[in-house]
Amino acid sequence: MSGAGGAAGRAIVLDVVGLQRDHLGGGRAPNLTELLDGGPTADLRPPFPAVTVPVQTTLATGQSPATHGDVSSGEYDRATDDVAFWERDRGDRDRLWETASDAGLTTGALFFQHLIGTSADVAVTPSPIEDENNDLIEMNCWTNPDDFYDHLEADHGHFPLHHYWGPGANERGTEWILTAAREAVERYDPDLLWVYVPHLDYDGQRYGPDSDEQAAAVETVDAMVGEFLEFLRGGDRWDETAINVVSEYGFHAVETPVFPNRALRAADLLAVRDDGEGGEEVDVAGSAAFAMVDHQVAHVYADGGAIGDAREALADLDGIDRIATGDDRAEYGLDHPNAGDLVVVAEPTAWFQYYWWTDRADAPYYATDMDIHAKPGFDPCELFFGDEGLASLDPSKIQGSHGRIDDATLGVYGFGGPAAPDESVADGAVDARAVAPTLADLLGVEGLDAGFEAPSLLDRA
Repeated sequence: MSGAGGAAGRAIVLDVVGLQRDHLGGGRAPNLTELLDGGPTADLRPPFPAVTVPVQTTLATGQSPATHGDVSSGEYDRATDDVAFWERDRGDRDRLWETASDAGLTTGALFFQHLIGTSADVAVTPSPIEDENNDLIEMNCWTNPDDFYDHLEADHGHFPLHHYWGPGANERGTEWILTAAREAVERYDPDLLWVYVPHLDYDGQRYGPDSDEQAAAVETVDAMVGEFLEFLRGGDRWDETAINVVSEYGFHAVETPVFPNRALRAADLLAVRDDGEGGEEVDVAGSAAFAMVDHQVAHVYADGGAIGDAREALADLDGIDRIATGDDRAEYGLDHPNAGDLVVVAEPTAWFQYYWWTDRADAPYYATDMDIHAKPGFDPCELFFGDEGLASLDPSKIQGSHGRIDDATLGVYGFGGPAAPDESVADGAVDARAVAPTLADLLGVEGLDAGFEAPSLLDRA
């Protein structure tokens, strides 16, 4: 890709998670294909691990997980022995929509993680009101400005949270997000708007990347994106708009669930306690080692004297490709204190489930609930209704996963629209760290001190 910076007056980023280059053409995604046809399009190589939060933070900061510290969609606090998924706020994370806002642009971000507290001029992220048991009392969203969700709810109804994740997840969540994006453009006219488009994520995990269901999902999300593009084409700023399409990862077809916590428990390294509801939960503080799992990657946190024992306990599990410890973690870009003492990588056809019990009667109370905050590991079985509760306990249902980085499962990166760069991306896959500096260059944001670790692609000859 080449050309001068500052070519676009407005950039809109569509993160169509799960989209790959082979989805383009062939009639399945005519709107996205037309948008990107003839423009700069390439594979996008994510950081390791290729799971939601590490990739999103890298795309938006231009930094690797070794720098920004988001090594998983969950976080283990070594000081308090707490494990939490999806619970962090913005903290000290400065993404492009914050740094560009500081530089004078009007910016927006919709449905990315860690948006609460953002300084973006317009932002929307789910923030349901729950009771002490994490049961939903009322649907709500955190927004900037404060009253934006009130307007969205009045005109379009509450955000359909149960269609955004869980056994009822479908196109309705994505449809509402794109509606909110149209409202953001009409009300606040941002120069940079970053929108998460999640629909392909569901059937990619449920049925796998090669399924008829996933092919149909590509058609569905393309139609919704097409409607959004048609709205943009009718606006006053279309001629100065560049649409950047990115995808965080593609999917591996999987057939082997792996249970590292069961192996650690069998080796007397993982301890459990009564969960107060007749089941058992992991006693993190009392364990010499436990695994925080996230799709095809597991971070194993172990007491200093138990690292070797934990490695030995996991070494013979079917479905494990590699166990990295110490300095070897740097090969994956995970030489950060937040990373596990062991970083365990699944084989391409395998993935990690958090279960530590073998008898169904011992499962914790939240195992069959759609309780993303209580579970100390990501649980894709929540995408299926269970026989005994809302969520399934049958990991054999999962047919797709992600986290490993293999050439066949890279995401996509491309530009379209009137103000898009008009030359092709250089040979090879685009480093995800190059997305933020390229957008900053395209928008002509000068003097941006954001710690980018890769150059803008617009600098290439």
